[in-house]
Amino acid sequence: MGARRAVALGVLTLAVVLLAVDGTVLALAVPALTADLDPTASQVLWIGDIYSFALAGLLVTMGNVADRIGRKRLLLIGAAGFGISSIIAAFAPTPELLIAARALLGISGATLMPSTLSIVRNLFDDPKQRTRAIAIWSAGATAGAAVGPIIGGALLEHFWWGSVFLINVPIIVVIIVVGLIVLPESRNPVRMRIDLLSSVLSIAAIVPLVYAVKHAVTEAVDWQVLVAVVIGGGAAAWFVRRQRRLPDPMIDVALFRSPAFSGAVVANGISVFAFVGLLFFFSQYLQLVRGFSPLQAGLLELPSAVASLIVIALAGVAVGRLGRGRAIGTGLGIAALGLGMLAVAEVMPGIGGIIVAFAVLGFGVGLSMTLATDAVISAAPKERAGAAASISETAYELGVALGIAVLGSLQTALYRWNLPAIDDPATEAVMRESLATATAKLDGSQPALLAQAQHAFTVGMQVTSVVAAVLLVLAAVVAWRVIPSPRGLAATAPIEH
Repeated sequence: MGARRAVALGVLTLAVVLLAVDGTVLALAVPALTADLDPTASQVLWIGDIYSFALAGLLVTMGNVADRIGRKRLLLIGAAGFGISSIIAAFAPTPELLIAARALLGISGATLMPSTLSIVRNLFDDPKQRTRAIAIWSAGATAGAAVGPIIGGALLEHFWWGSVFLINVPIIVVIIVVGLIVLPESRNPVRMRIDLLSSVLSIAAIVPLVYAVKHAVTEAVDWQVLVAVVIGGGAAAWFVRRQRRLPDPMIDVALFRSPAFSGAVVANGISVFAFVGLLFFFSQYLQLVRGFSPLQAGLLELPSAVASLIVIALAGVAVGRLGRGRAIGTGLGIAALGLGMLAVAEVMPGIGGIIVAFAVLGFGVGLSMTLATDAVISAAPKERAGAAASISETAYELGVALGIAVLGSLQTALYRWNLPAIDDPATEAVMRESLATATAKLDGSQPALLAQAQHAFTVGMQVTSVVAAVLLVLAAVVAWRVIPSPRGLAATAPIEH
């Protein structure tokens, strides 16, 4: 790997770290911005959700735009937009403007994510170097998600809530300045037309489904969920039918006929589903049950980021010795082991068990994510790298949304199921709302009841961890059996489809 390509990879990884941090840092700032801007409950939800809606909905379109106009050009345009949006968000005087700024952040993020991965695909022709480069790229994604709470906690201890957005600006400046110098331009040599109807259909398929999941978790399973699922499912079916008929489709659906390609996409989504979904609620456990500050809780989750860095050195070795499918299956199995260890560590005194479990989990997720992503983008020709990257990134974003929603719903249900019967209806309502509410209302006044609520939350976390581990084991079996596993030099060859 030459010096110029190494610097270019560093710029691309920095962009991914920025996006991952931005996805997890906001949760810590919600109390402070709520006190300052006084948003309604609905506006608070939109401040959090609009980013993922815009990001997930536009990934497919932006991946194709990158192939057409140039991946470097779109990445730098998106980076500039991300920086401007961050400034608007940091100094937003009203909830409405903050929601709009978050939407712009999501749109800009959608231009960055597939562009970074598709440039990596074009930078490294050698399969071994590409696998290592994607390992570094994946480590940026997992490390950013883990480092987000640490950065947020540190900033909020000293500055106002807008600082969690303003920190993006100097990083964006580095990405633009260095990127202009070292990033190569690449595009599809065939000037394919962007089908506007397909673009609309891709957005209409993804956004309603993400909304349905989030609404079902935060509100209820009601008519809005049903309508959103029908709209999203109908748009998805129409989108797939149209792609089969277009001479230049946005997504080559023929790729999904290959069990190996489909298996890699599913493995990528499930690994993120388990990791980010559990990470979101485990942060609450560390603060509300163990009593750590946001910064301390973030530091305890750091071993997963460190372990994901080890994957950089071992991913190529794993593929060479096991083959791609078995290596992905092994990563998922290791991640499942980490979740099982975490379930045990949650009731153990001290933090040693938690640190080890997070390290094992981070290594397993990092290995499976790296190799699954490599498999997905290797399956497409270089000229369609942006479109292939958008498939991988869409699986990632859906994994994040579904992980938080599904595992969150399970955690909430188990927490309420394990609460003791309370004679006082008002106190019972406080405890059933959430552990955060119970902590705010009962801490100091009824410590025995708070301890029972903490125990119920811990039991819920244990069961949720085990359920997520079982899902990872099933995904590991599928990856092991479905994705081809040639060894040696053949292990790094593109997937046949």
